[in-house]
Amino acid sequence: MRIKDILSTESMIMDLKATTKEEAIKEMADLEVATGIVNNEDEFIKSIWARENESTTGIGGGIAMPHARNEYINKARVLFAKSSKGIDYNSLDNAPVNLFFMITAPAGADNTHLQALAKLSGLLIDPNLVEALKAATKPEEVIDLFEKAETAKDEADAAAKAKHEAEKAAASDSQKPLIVGVTACINGIAHTYMAQEALIKAGEKRGIEVRIETNGSEGVKDKLTPDEIKRSIGVVIASDKKVDMPRFDGKRLTNHPVVDGINKPDELIDSIVNETAGVYHSDASESESATETKQGVWGSIYKNLMSGISHMLPFVIGGGILMAISFIVENYAGGPKSPAFIFLNSAGNLSFAFMVPILAAYIAESIGDLPALMPGLVGGYMASIVNVAGGVQVNVQSHATSPAGFLGGIAAGFIAGYLMVGLKKLFSKLPKSVEGMKPMLIYPILGLLLIAAIMFYIVNPIFSSLNLAISHFLNGMGTANLAVLTAVLAGMMSIDMGGPFNKAAYVFASGAFANDPHSATAAVLMASVMVGGMIPPFATAIGTTFFKNKYTADERRAGVSNWILGFSFITEGAIPFAAADPAHVIPSCVLGSAVSGALVGLWHIQVPAPHGGLWVSPLANNIGLYFAATIIGSIVAALVLSLWKKPVEK
Repeated sequence: MRIKDILSTESMIMDLKATTKEEAIKEMADLEVATGIVNNEDEFIKSIWARENESTTGIGGGIAMPHARNEYINKARVLFAKSSKGIDYNSLDNAPVNLFFMITAPAGADNTHLQALAKLSGLLIDPNLVEALKAATKPEEVIDLFEKAETAKDEADAAAKAKHEAEKAAASDSQKPLIVGVTACINGIAHTYMAQEALIKAGEKRGIEVRIETNGSEGVKDKLTPDEIKRSIGVVIASDKKVDMPRFDGKRLTNHPVVDGINKPDELIDSIVNETAGVYHSDASESESATETKQGVWGSIYKNLMSGISHMLPFVIGGGILMAISFIVENYAGGPKSPAFIFLNSAGNLSFAFMVPILAAYIAESIGDLPALMPGLVGGYMASIVNVAGGVQVNVQSHATSPAGFLGGIAAGFIAGYLMVGLKKLFSKLPKSVEGMKPMLIYPILGLLLIAAIMFYIVNPIFSSLNLAISHFLNGMGTANLAVLTAVLAGMMSIDMGGPFNKAAYVFASGAFANDPHSATAAVLMASVMVGGMIPPFATAIGTTFFKNKYTADERRAGVSNWILGFSFITEGAIPFAAADPAHVIPSCVLGSAVSGALVGLWHIQVPAPHGGLWVSPLANNIGLYFAATIIGSIVAALVLSLWKKPVEK
């Protein structure tokens, strides 16, 4: 399939009317719907913004490539749009965007469509093509420019492939130096291939052959061979996804996000050529300089912790909601002996039983790779049981003693991960003849032995005592002190609406709830983060409904859906508003959330469920006050925000 097959004159806007990022996305989406490419505009725009919130698709150089691949798209297409004045798109280089390529691919797009999309992305590395596109005035010119550029690239690729095969066959000592690499982005539609093209061109300028493996929507392409890796002088990783790393053992290696492959290809190639990149060892701890961009100790801790939490959350939410439904059945339809209650409550409890082991396992795996998974899982399981004389006892109903719990599980994950890093270092010098013993014998046995001893004799006793102390402290808090804590937790939910602060507050509350789902104080903490997370979407919904002159037409349309998102505890509905006007939106929402959280603590509102928003209000010990705390906080945030904002200029 040729690029011209995914371009169409009907899907081009040669003079965008939009002046903001939000307006540009909406204007392009309107045309996608009008031409039959998209079947649900609201959901499509949400998917575009979800990608933008991961990282901007304004890649620099005046180009933006918003893209999506889902069931709301009927046909693979590239919409081309041009803005003569340029639009502030929060691009990586902070420069305005003139050229927009809205890439759409249906969920079941075949490889031919994906290959065409990949080729188009690669062509945009050529500055001559970009300048020609900026000068184009007619849709037919755009298609003609891409057709000529594609033909030239196909010819150049064929010549390069023939040359590579000839050099490979000759295997002479006069071959060019070779650098290998991997590029990958989360969606795998555009950035993957642009980074590949940019790195290859950076190598050509230096007389160096560059071979890049891509991990895109159609899977792994141009897979590196063992011979190529062996012959290479170094490895460049430009990826937002996990890469198969052990094959690069002993090679000089630099590891960066995929956008650096697009915007800093010279720097990445030079780090290999100039030998400033470190040497990667798969059996040793990977130094910051060798394997990833520097992010600091806390950045590394946060990344590993989030790996565990992201794998744990489905157990929290799934188990918690089933338990919540069981409590509704118990209270309103059958009592504690109802078969429905017993079934739902048992299923929820079983899910909860896996929470801490899964958390620990994937923290450990993030640090020490696959060999650390089993010790982390066992350590997490040991954190969820109680040490007693003569053995262990599963902590199901007994509250006489305390397990190490959620905090102990976090400790178990980090300990298991770094234990495995240490074991890899310790046995890194073993003869190659016994290399196979490490993953099959040495790591499992020593990993299990060490984590079991550390958990049984050190971690469990320490953290069980700490958990009891925290539990006594929380249960002994006066109403005023509890209100301060709940205000802080609720306010944190609005600071970054899904970022580290939001997650820290939610994890604290859900951790207390996981340790003891029957605790009244834990239920108060869950209620506080729930109302705190509902305030931003409700505040923007109220503002766009009653203060219409303060919001754009697009914001008013988005505000309608935030009524449902707020009701459902989906804070992310307010992200477009916060992104467009963070100075007004974030402080207003933090204030409103803190007010609602303080009311939860003062009124001692309990909601024994980790998710659900107002849908789980039947579980609250006082439904009226639960609604009142949410409504009051939402009104406070909406009034502060809407009175603070200036009217929109017509």
